[in-house]
Amino acid sequence: MGFAERRKVLGYSQEGLAHALGVDRTTVGRWESGKTVPQPPLRRKLAEALQLDLAELDALVPQPRANSQESAGPPPSDRPGPGDIDEMIRREFLRVLAITGALAALPADETAALAAGVHRGTSADFMRMNDHLWQVYQLARAKGSVYPIVRDQLTALNKSLDGRADAEAQALCNAAGDLFQLAGELAFDSNRYTDAAASYALAASASKDSGSFDLWACALVRLAYVDLHEDRYREAAAVLSVAERVAKRGDSSLATRHWVASVQAEAHAGLGEFTACERALDEAAKVLDLGGLAHNSGWLRFDGSRLAEERGARYVQLGRLDLAEAALTTALSQGPLAQGQSLRRRGAVLTDLAAVGAKRHDLEQVLTYGCEALHLARESCSGYVARRLQSLRTEFGPIAGDHRIAELDAEISGLTTT
Repeated sequence: MGFAERRKVLGYSQEGLAHALGVDRTTVGRWESGKTVPQPPLRRKLAEALQLDLAELDALVPQPRANSQESAGPPPSDRPGPGDIDEMIRREFLRVLAITGALAALPADETAALAAGVHRGTSADFMRMNDHLWQVYQLARAKGSVYPIVRDQLTALNKSLDGRADAEAQALCNAAGDLFQLAGELAFDSNRYTDAAASYALAASASKDSGSFDLWACALVRLAYVDLHEDRYREAAAVLSVAERVAKRGDSSLATRHWVASVQAEAHAGLGEFTACERALDEAAKVLDLGGLAHNSGWLRFDGSRLAEERGARYVQLGRLDLAEAALTTALSQGPLAQGQSLRRRGAVLTDLAAVGAKRHDLEQVLTYGCEALHLARESCSGYVARRLQSLRTEFGPIAGDHRIAELDAEISGLTTT
């Protein structure tokens, strides 16, 4: 039985299924013809509508087929061409991984001759530059603009790692683990999940080799985010369980274990586990006991300032709307989310508040918060906020017929998530 046959057996017309999912009828038609596949935010709802689990849905939905006109266009966003900046970064990742693996195996005396007379940057140089790049990334409204700088930094790091097997090599592996995480953030924000997962996995490997447990745990957390954004909550929970164990071996004065708990709360919420989610959120809140000493730059940026927005987002997942609205409203009033500050974080909170309105069928709340989030997505060119807004469309349901909601839906559908 194919996709269309399954839909018909369950009594859905294309229009009826589209209405149930909050999408256009032509979207259902494109799924059935194999021109596109359902995006991650829609997969769970589509599976429920067709009374399937996610694995059965994947087997049922035809994979996109390129026609002659499509094949002449640019490659899909998750499969970059050989000249693509992301592909260059990917090659640098793989090269550094190969070098760090060799350094761990080769005795120092076999590579000493190679090191003679070769000028290299020190690990301290790279860490200072990495810190600067994280700052640039955080401040940049268009995150993709940081790509070329990261690529150049990877090239320089490669040159310093070549043939090195001294004590400095371990510190350089630490710098590599840091830089891989930044490159993964850039890929993730551009909706390039494969590239992001690859860079986070490389970051975890390099961090393990450097003996940096906190850096290692953070790489695993970021890797879990890839599963979370594809609604693979059990897979994410498994990765986070490992991250929790690694973080316990790290520096107790850092916020690493509390960040792990915060992300574990998201996995529990996705699985509908309210008590476990609350317990994880409470553990995350213990970051405040560090008295403001938590490391909050570069690869670890969790100091408690996100607690309200994280709690609110989890309550939205769990359908606890009153709790969600109170937490999100509190988050929106805080300094870090004020107008002109973090566009990405503010956009996410606004989208969650719009989702609360949609679940209540409150048109004014959806329009107030949804339109501002849409403006921020355009201003920041953030694929992350755009993806959150695409998920909001699936919540419109019965209110999708209102002409103002229909206009908002059309505006969101025009956003690029890359």
